[in-house]
Amino acid sequence: MAKFRQKKGTNSSVRTLKRPVPDISAFDTIIQSLILKNPFGCKAYMSGKKNHPPVEKVREMYTAKFVYENMNGKRVGSGSETYNTVDGYYTGIAAVISNIANIIAHGGKAKHIPGADLFSVTLTCHDPNGDLFFLSIARDRVTLSSYSDEGIRSRVEAWADGVPALV
Repeated sequence: MAKFRQKKGTNSSVRTLKRPVPDISAFDTIIQSLILKNPFGCKAYMSGKKNHPPVEKVREMYTAKFVYENMNGKRVGSGSETYNTVDGYYTGIAAVISNIANIIAHGGKAKHIPGADLFSVTLTCHDPNGDLFFLSIARDRVTLSSYSDEGIRSRVEAWADGVPALV
């Protein structure tokens, strides 16, 4: 199993994945499962007169990559679009592919390149011991940060070991 390696000088550990998460559907399934199942036993908490769930998304970005090809299949342009929700990602891809103004401007049709897409979600978790830590999951790595208890890292590592896409 791939191990989380602690970075020097910070309470941060990174696991670089052997293979990127295959697609947005698999990625979103991992995130939703983490939020709903709460495998770290995180607890809800109050901060700034606001209730927070045990595991909460604090940032998410989904980048779709495109190439434009003319009628001969020659690449005549490229582009990328970044969205802040999975629904936005799906809707945005459809919009880019059907955007006549872009097709005319590039002199070719847009083709989505899913293998080049990037996904990233940062979650905050309130550990039962009172620590607040961050877990950032990207298509090619998992980063645990702002933790002080090594038990947190052990639980995150054990969870990631049990998710085939995160090994």
